[in-house]
Amino acid sequence: MQKSDVKKVVLAYSGGLDTSIIIPWLKENYGCEVIAFAADLGQGEELDGLEEKAIATGASKCYIEDLRKQFVEEYIWPTIKARAVYEGSYLLGTSFARPLIAKRQVEIAAAENADAVAHGCTGKGNDQVRFELTYKAFNPKLRVIAPWREWDIRSREDAIAYAREKNVPVTATTEKIYSNDRNIWHISHEGGDLEDPWNEPPKELFRLTTAPEDAPDKPTCVEIEFRKGIPVGINGERMESVPLLKFLNKVAGENGIGRVDLVENRLVGMKSRGVYETPGGTLIYAAHKELESLVLDRETLHFKEMLSPKYAELVYYGAWFTPLREALDAFIEKTQEYVTGMVRLKLYKGNCIIAGRKSPYSLYREELATFGKEDVYDQTDAKGFINLFGLPLKVRALVEMEWGKHPKYGEPDYSIFKRD
Repeated sequence: MQKSDVKKVVLAYSGGLDTSIIIPWLKENYGCEVIAFAADLGQGEELDGLEEKAIATGASKCYIEDLRKQFVEEYIWPTIKARAVYEGSYLLGTSFARPLIAKRQVEIAAAENADAVAHGCTGKGNDQVRFELTYKAFNPKLRVIAPWREWDIRSREDAIAYAREKNVPVTATTEKIYSNDRNIWHISHEGGDLEDPWNEPPKELFRLTTAPEDAPDKPTCVEIEFRKGIPVGINGERMESVPLLKFLNKVAGENGIGRVDLVENRLVGMKSRGVYETPGGTLIYAAHKELESLVLDRETLHFKEMLSPKYAELVYYGAWFTPLREALDAFIEKTQEYVTGMVRLKLYKGNCIIAGRKSPYSLYREELATFGKEDVYDQTDAKGFINLFGLPLKVRALVEMEWGKHPKYGEPDYSIFKRD
């Protein structure tokens, strides 16, 4: 397909530096109609004036859709139930947002009879994969336009210069260049002086969390209620998904909780440094883990802990709409049948401290764990258990002792097998 064959394109639009300049660039280089699509995933004031800005810079139309509830319930909650964390630290805030945006983008393309979709992801990052795997999953016939892989712009400084040339208003400057992605789950910070992993993030960088040293001097207690692995209430009050997450973001952020400074391995092969703020999510993950420890049996819990990193890897790689993730979800859903109960957290200066947990399905029984007199567990049974459990070790040791004293068989003479 030639550039001239593209008549209408739907652009995943955020109003940031990259997507702002893509609208005039598409019109100039493809001569096509551009429809902008922005998903409201909880980025707040970043959506203010977005439609007007898109139209003013050349878009024929701008969709802005509130997808927060769908985002939380269909993407965040499943990832929490899987307890998926990439490389032990990253709570996947950008990763699982992209498949939702891209899926809706494809649906809008179908409604508008567009023949192409476009995104503002760089050729060095993970997001290009996340968008394009979703495009392929739902309509592989759509033309995909990725300007960062085509144009001559090679840096954010170049992008700012292009924006000025085309009279596109942007907030980024050559003195303070950070790439941010914000939604109801988190905010990420990359670029600028963060590219040197030795540099400490400046205090003014953080937007969702108070510096731990500036947090209140008294701890805050929060009780999170779960039903089948999903948070459903706070401090005894039932809450819908979006208000619940917003509340936890506020209380955790005020107590300096949720900051992660990570050098991560990108899918494309390079390392990158990202600074993340995920205040409410940090509380939910901590509480969910404690509740699982109470209600899951040992073998199920240990097996699930083996699968969780794989689930996180799939999400990070953009493989959301894949048979493997769906199959893992089936297993995970089964494990969450009894993940119901309450966890009490104590928040203090960046620390999330477990202060209590309870569940009607708890497998913890005091009469089994107590050191006092018990009727259920006979401690003398442990001797036979240890003998059987340790039998392989015992046999191996006996054999080695026999070899060491009186080897029954000499070493074979392998020289007869040597070639002349």
